[in-house]
Amino acid sequence: MRQFLKELPKCEHHLHIEGSLSPELLFQLAATNRIKLPHDNSAFASISTLEARYEHFTSLDDFLHFYYIGMSVLITSSDFESLAYDYFTRAHKDGVHHAEIFFDPQAHTDRGIAYNTVVTGLVAAQQRAEKDYGLTSKLILCFLRHMTADDALGTYKAASSLGHFSDGTVVGIGLDSSEVGNPPEIFREVYAAASEAGIRRTAHAGEEGDPTYIERALDICNVERIDHGIRLAEDGALLKRVAKDKTLLTVCPLSNVRLRCVSKVADLPIRKFLDSGVRFSINSDDPAYFGGYILDNFYAVQEAFGLSMEEWKYIADGAIKGSWCDEERKTFLLEKVEECIAKYS
Repeated sequence: MRQFLKELPKCEHHLHIEGSLSPELLFQLAATNRIKLPHDNSAFASISTLEARYEHFTSLDDFLHFYYIGMSVLITSSDFESLAYDYFTRAHKDGVHHAEIFFDPQAHTDRGIAYNTVVTGLVAAQQRAEKDYGLTSKLILCFLRHMTADDALGTYKAASSLGHFSDGTVVGIGLDSSEVGNPPEIFREVYAAASEAGIRRTAHAGEEGDPTYIERALDICNVERIDHGIRLAEDGALLKRVAKDKTLLTVCPLSNVRLRCVSKVADLPIRKFLDSGVRFSINSDDPAYFGGYILDNFYAVQEAFGLSMEEWKYIADGAIKGSWCDEERKTFLLEKVEECIAKYS
C-alpha cells in the first residue's frame, strides 16, 4: 500500500511556497543575505533547535510568528527560485504531477521586496520543474486576511496591471493568515472583481473558524474551492451542499494536528467526507513547519483510516477534476491514475 500511495499520481492544491522553507535553507539564505535572525529567541540557536520548536506550535498565530520570521531571509528572485525548486524536487519524488501553489506577496512588499521579484523567481522555478520533471504548476496569489481589504485590492490591481492574471502567470486568488476574527466578507470587493474577470477563487475557511466561515466564503465571496474546510462536518446541510456542488476541499492532515485543530489524524472527518461524497484532496500546507510533505500526509491518512485502493482512486480523481489546469492535462492525469490502479490491483 505504501508503494501504491507513493506512485499514485497526485495534485497538490494547498501548499504555501513560503511554508516550504526548510530550516537548512532558512539559515543558508540568512547567512548569504546577511539577515540577522532573532538572537533573543533560543529557537534560532541552530537548525536542530528550530526544527524542535516547530514541533510545539500552540496555535495558528504561534506558527505564523515563525512563518513571517522565516520569510525575512527571502530577498532576491534567485532566493524565491531556490525555494520553489526545492519544493518541486521534493514534490516530484512524492508523486506530484501537478501543483497549485500559494504565495503571499503582501508579506514581501510590506518589507520592501518588489512584487515582481517574487513572481520572477517563482516562474523560473516553475519552468525548470516542468522541463526537468514534467511537473506542471499554477500560482495562486493569496491575500493576508490580517491586513486591510484596501491593501488586498491594491495588491490585486498591481498584479492585474502587469497582466499576470490575463496571461496566466497567476491563475487565481486566495485568502490566508489568521482566520478567526477576519471573516471572508471583509474581502468581498476584491473577490467580486476577480469573479467578474473570470479569475479562479479560493479561501481558507473552516480550519479554526466555524462552518459559517465556509458558508460566507461560498455565498459572499463566490469561491470555487475551500482550503482546509474540516469544520464542514459540523453542518449537515452545508455538507450536503458542498458534496452536491462538487466543491473541492483542500485538506491538510498533518497541519491540522500540528496546529491543534485536532489531536490526531484519526479525528479528521475523512471518513465522513468519503461517505458523503465530498470532493477533497490531501495536501501538505506548510511542510517545512508541519513535519511532512504530501506523501507523509497520504501515509498518515492511510494509517489512521485504512482506506481501500478504490477510495484512494476517488480522492486522486477528485483532486484532478478539481484542479485548475486545462482539460487535456486532466485527461492525461486521470489516465495515469487508471494505470496505477491497474498495476496494483
